[in-house]
Amino acid sequence: MNKESRKFLQKEGNKLKKKTLSKAKSLTNKKTGNYYKGIKRGKVYSYKSKENKSVRVYGGSSHSHLIEYGHRQMTKDGKEVGFVQGKHVFEKAKNEFKSEFNSDCEKFAEDLLKELSK
Repeated sequence: MNKESRKFLQKEGNKLKKKTLSKAKSLTNKKTGNYYKGIKRGKVYSYKSKENKSVRVYGGSSHSHLIEYGHRQMTKDGKEVGFVQGKHVFEKAKNEFKSEFNSDCEKFAEDLLKELSK
């Protein structure tokens, strides 16, 4: 069961990564590509106990936190000119993905029960 749950979490992480990329492309204006290349799916890992497994999608580029949470605009003199609001790409993608993930988990549990009952 450990192997199946690991594969399931990897597939769900890939789905969340795709959803995050599409959300990033719809919310951001500049199309340089470095921000999109930095969005990655991490490994499946355990935390707090061996039974709880998780996978994460994160922004690996050096400026992804600026796009996600916002930043101050500064001149070369050091004066603040304005503030750029954050796009909250990962949070919006996570909220959209919740219902799909829950239904996938229910289907996975049903498939496991069918397989064990054979």
